Amino acid sequence: MFTLLFVLMVGLAPAAVAAPGFLVDIDGPIGPAQAMHLEKSLQRAQTANAALVILRIDTPGGLDTSMRDMIKAILASPVPVVGFVAPEGARAASAGTFLLYACHVAAMAPATNLGAATPIPLGGGLPRPGPRPAGEADSQDEDTAPESAPADPADAAGRKAVNDAVAYIRALAEKYGRNADWAEQAVRSGASLSSSEALAQDVIDLIAPDVNHLLAALDGRPLEVAGRKQTLSTADVTLQTLEKDWRIEFLSIITNPTVAYMLLLAGLYGLLLEGYNPGAILPGVVGAISLLLALFALQVLPVNYAGLGLILLGVILMIAEALVPSFGVLGFGGVAAFVIGSVILMDADVPGYEINLMLVAAIATAAALLMLLSVYLLMRSRRSVVVTGEDAMLGASVQVLDYAQGAGWGLVAGEQWKITGPAELIPGQTVRVQAVDGLTLVVEPMETRT
Repeated sequence: MFTLLFVLMVGLAPAAVAAPGFLVDIDGPIGPAQAMHLEKSLQRAQTANAALVILRIDTPGGLDTSMRDMIKAILASPVPVVGFVAPEGARAASAGTFLLYACHVAAMAPATNLGAATPIPLGGGLPRPGPRPAGEADSQDEDTAPESAPADPADAAGRKAVNDAVAYIRALAEKYGRNADWAEQAVRSGASLSSSEALAQDVIDLIAPDVNHLLAALDGRPLEVAGRKQTLSTADVTLQTLEKDWRIEFLSIITNPTVAYMLLLAGLYGLLLEGYNPGAILPGVVGAISLLLALFALQVLPVNYAGLGLILLGVILMIAEALVPSFGVLGFGGVAAFVIGSVILMDADVPGYEINLMLVAAIATAAALLMLLSVYLLMRSRRSVVVTGEDAMLGASVQVLDYAQGAGWGLVAGEQWKITGPAELIPGQTVRVQAVDGLTLVVEPMETRT
C-alpha cells in the first residue's frame, strides 16, 4: 500500500524545470546601445538563474569605450557567456575580436573570420609604422615573435594606444588559456584568421554550424565562471532571444552617424527658420529638440570637432549671403565649408561610424543650387525696372483733378495724391512727377521736361 502511494506521489510530482538560456545578438557597429543591451541582458540572465548566455556576434568593430564596458560586464557575470561568431559569413573584427576573447567560451561558425584588431584613435588613424625605438621590448620573446609583424607606430601616442590594446587582449587570452601571441599579432599588424585556422591555432574553443549544434557541443564542458568551477548542462536548455527594448532601439537610431548628422542639420535650420519668422513656433520646437538629440548623439560618437566647426561656419556663411549679398562669395564659401565639415565630421576610420557620402552630396548640391538661384535673382533684380517706392513715382503721369495757387490734387495710377507745382496748371491737364516730398508730389508740365 505504501509502495503504491510512493509511486503515485513520484509520478504526480512536477518535473524539474531546466534553467533557461538566452541568445543575444551583437550585430553591427559596437556602440553605446550595444553595450547597454548586453549589460541589461546579463542582468536578466543572472536574475533568471540562466544556464548560459550566447552572444551571436557579427560586427565590423566599433567604439573602444563601449567595447570595454561590454567586456567588464562579461567578466563580472556569474552566468557563463559564450561568444559565437555566426551565422556563416559573419565576422568578429576589431572590437569584436576583443569581445570574443573575453567570453568564457569562444566559438565560430564555418566561413566566418576574426581579427584586424589594431586600435584607431578618434580624430584620425594611426601614423605610418616606423622603426621601434631602441630598447622597447615586445611582450613576447624575440625568438617567438612573428617575422611578419611590422614595427610599432613611431609616435608616442600611437605606441601607447597599441601597447595598451596588446596588454588588454593578452590578459584576456591568458585568462582562458587561448593563443595570446596571435592576439598580439591581431592588434599590432591587423592579422585575421578564418574559423578553421582560429581553431587550429587555439584562438577559439570550437566550431559549430548553428546554435543547436553549439549547445550540443557545450554540454558537459567544465568552466570557471566568476571564480567558481562549474560544468555546463545544455542538453535540455531552451534558448530565448533577448530583443532590444524601445529605449535601446531609440538610442541605436539616434547614434547612427547619418541620423545624428540629419538631426544636427534639422536643429540648425529649424532654429534659423524660427528666427526669420518669430512666432512660427513649430520650426523652433522641432529645431530645439533635434539639436539636443544631435548633441547627445555626438557626445558618444567619434566626432571630429573641426568638422563640426566647419559645418557651423558653412551655415553662418550661407545665412550671411542671404542678408548681405556678395554675389555668391559668402554663399559658395559656406557650401564649401559645409561639405568639407560633413565629410570629416565622423571619424571614418572607426568601423561602422561614417556618414553616407551620397547624403552629404545631395544636401551640398541642394545648397549650391539655392545659392545659384539667389545670385540669379539678385542679378535680375538689379536690371529690373523699379515698380514700388518713391523711385517708381518719378516720371509718372498725373492727371490734375483740382488745382489752385500752386497746390491741389492729382490722380496717379488710380490713386489721389496731393500735388504742388507751377501756378498755371489747370484741372484736366496731364503733368509729370518731378519729385516726391513726403506724401506730396512735386509735378511739372509735360512739355517742360527735358
